Amino acid sequence: MQKKIGKQTVKLQNPPTITSTYAIVGPKEGQGPLAEFFDQILEDDYFGEESWEKAESKLIKEAVKGAIKSSGLDIGKIDYMFAGDLLNQIISSSFAARALQIPFIGLYGACSTMAVSLSMGAMVIDGGFAENTVCVTSSHFSSAERQYRFPLEQGVQRPPYAQWTVTGSGAAVLTKYGEGPYITHITTGKIVDFGIKDANNMGAAMAPAAVDTISAHFNETGRNPGYYDLIVTGDLATIGREITIDLLKKEGYYIEAIYNDCGCMIFDNIKQDTHAGGSGCGCSAVVLNGYLYNQMKKGDIKKLLFVATGALLSPISSWQGESIPSIAHAIAIESTI
Repeated sequence: MQKKIGKQTVKLQNPPTITSTYAIVGPKEGQGPLAEFFDQILEDDYFGEESWEKAESKLIKEAVKGAIKSSGLDIGKIDYMFAGDLLNQIISSSFAARALQIPFIGLYGACSTMAVSLSMGAMVIDGGFAENTVCVTSSHFSSAERQYRFPLEQGVQRPPYAQWTVTGSGAAVLTKYGEGPYITHITTGKIVDFGIKDANNMGAAMAPAAVDTISAHFNETGRNPGYYDLIVTGDLATIGREITIDLLKKEGYYIEAIYNDCGCMIFDNIKQDTHAGGSGCGCSAVVLNGYLYNQMKKGDIKKLLFVATGALLSPISSWQGESIPSIAHAIAIESTI
């Protein structure tokens, strides 16, 4: 069977099952419209730790433990942990992996990291190199603001198109044997850069990458938007969502009726004053591993195209006046194969 079906897309011969998930979020996320679908909601952003950065690493550790417990597997049966986050040299993931003692492969895809980890975890199982993997990522509002924009203590006013970094972590256990939902196709994105330099304008920077990957997925699989019950990006929020709809129309794809974005779903932007919506690695991770997984297990969603997006900037690139290279990766998740 030919697994590579295009320049960017693979069709998995032995599609792994998403056996279990776990989503843990901060207090603000727990006040949003998806609150009932999260496994754990924190009482405060410190999560019993001395700093926001240590709290973020604990988020990953607890999400992994929760997902593995829900799977019914012993932690010793997990062959690999694929994880990444936003903090310098993915320290949240590395320190969580230190505590968990699972063979660890660190990843960086900015806010696309949930899709990156699922891609790697699924392909390793499909290739026969593992039977069970755990895929996880995280973000934290306070640690991300301190690193990428301004420390909270400065009280800097955010522009109306800015997004609110989600405090949360989502983890998924993938297994060789199971009854679905299955990861069937993976479309790996290419870097797309439209020259945007404003670190607050994440949606506009990442939307062209989402369009490029979604178009490649349709072209290479022969599918069209109507094949899916839902196409969800993360985390373009309201600005990026509208840009994505418009740009895909120019490509001949009309997705608005079945399309949403994790950054639009996780908060009530008006009541919670989150401006354009949610962002951060944790945004798409907790929406997927909380709400969307629940809907697939119930049968309300049978065919999902999950497209996580990432802005691959850093403080150093911003200081040098560089633009924001962006990427998106698409994962087809289906109840039957």
